[in-house]
Amino acid sequence: MLCREFCGACCIAPSISRPYHGMPQGKLAGQRCVHLDANLRCELFDDPRRPGYCSTFAAEREVCGESREQALVILAELEVLTLPPASAAANLAGVGT
Repeated sequence: MLCREFCGACCIAPSISRPYHGMPQGKLAGQRCVHLDANLRCELFDDPRRPGYCSTFAAEREVCGESREQALVILAELEVLTLPPASAAANLAGVGT
């Protein structure tokens, strides 16, 4: 699957715990990456400073859904499911609201 135009869900929904270029504290889940441009495209796409997480992400229907809105929900749910157990239980109520 090719990236959906004007989506950027993968640059918003997941957290990135490690510091990277332009975001020295990393990125919180739901926080827009500073490298997401006005067309919701990654400005670091072919840049070696792009975070490893981003470089390994592949657009797939299972995580991108049928729309940007679905992608944001699916990726937010995956974010919670990959948290340590205590954190996941505390955050589960806020997913999809």
